[in-house]
Amino acid sequence: MKADLRFEFLVTNEGRALTIHREFAAGRQLVWDCHTKAELLDRWFAPKPLTTKTKHMDFRPGGYWHFAMVTPDGETYWSRYDYQTITPIDGYTTLDGFTDESGVINPDMPRGKLDVAFVDQAERTLVTTVVHYASAEDLQKVIAMGMKEGMTSTLERLDELLEQLG
Repeated sequence: MKADLRFEFLVTNEGRALTIHREFAAGRQLVWDCHTKAELLDRWFAPKPLTTKTKHMDFRPGGYWHFAMVTPDGETYWSRYDYQTITPIDGYTTLDGFTDESGVINPDMPRGKLDVAFVDQAERTLVTTVVHYASAEDLQKVIAMGMKEGMTSTLERLDELLEQLG
């Protein structure tokens, strides 16, 4: 990550939400496309050294993205985003969850509601993601699983992709 790009990872709302502010050195349309198109998500949406593999993408309210994060030795971790609202290039809301390969949500793992907003900042874009959890315990569970480190690595991959596409 370029040193002058904003990155904040905050626990908020009495410990039940994460707020992530991340600035990117690219225009809002390109940053939006990288968040909403499977062929671009597959190029960055996993911490190194994992890769992403989309099984299904239907980016519309009521649609979903079902994908796996794949380790170098082939182990897969399946997840799903269920899109609720979409305001093109401004933001979207989605429910995330860990799943099995068929897309069934794992009820034993935390599920978050994400509010993702994209804001122009001159030649940069600020993405603010607020993830709401059902309980402080669910939030602590994802933090213990390495959420901050994973997000840091994943968003650095997006920096690299934006530079390639720029």
